[in-house]
Amino acid sequence: MTYVEGFVLAVPTANREAYRKHAADAAPLFREFGVSRMVECWGDDVPDGKVNDFKSAVQAKPDETVVFSWFEYPDRATRDAATTKMMSDPRMAAMGGEMPFDGKRMIIGGFESIVDDRGAKEAIGGATGYVDGFVVPVPDGNKEAYRAMAEKASEVFRDYGATRVVEAWGDDVPDGKVTDYSRAAHRQDGETVVFSWIEWPSREARVAAWDRIMADDRMKHDPNDQTFDGKRMIYGGFAPIVEA
Repeated sequence: MTYVEGFVLAVPTANREAYRKHAADAAPLFREFGVSRMVECWGDDVPDGKVNDFKSAVQAKPDETVVFSWFEYPDRATRDAATTKMMSDPRMAAMGGEMPFDGKRMIIGGFESIVDDRGAKEAIGGATGYVDGFVVPVPDGNKEAYRAMAEKASEVFRDYGATRVVEAWGDDVPDGKVTDYSRAAHRQDGETVVFSWIEWPSREARVAAWDRIMADDRMKHDPNDQTFDGKRMIYGGFAPIVEA
């Protein structure tokens, strides 16, 4: 299944266009290295959390916006080969010296997809209009239970208009010096971080669907279900600014 490299970072809000151009200009290079799809999403509806949230995950400042983005590869081997090429290519070094954000606070990791469902009515080749992004820690022993639960939820999301649902299990998620996924999700020993998203045709479609999704009997939560700790799940709504 699809291998995902997921990123979360903070960008000065005033640098939105500079960041978009930086990412768009880099897209052909990433494609050359083997990235099959690249999506960059600008924070639009990113709430504060009681325990953790996307803003604290990247230590976002008041004048910064959270970006949620990912690369897709056909498999980990392709991703690993691409990473080697990126590290040695002088064009990447030049790009690194011109980043319109603080790269030290960017969190990055490799994830193996365990759910990748597409809506029956998705227009082939159509651009993504809106994204709900999630990061959540899951006990290692609950991987299969989480996958099964995610598949059931995916059916509901797609019934109400979502065009794609991806759940990706942490596979190569390094510790960082300043920020990382483990700290973002308050991961405990024996847990793995999951990086996931829902794609929608538009923000309006997502807003119209959400109340109906939450009211659907299939989404009712069993208080005895301990598949994961929902209090440590971070989430937000994001508007794509680059899709290549």
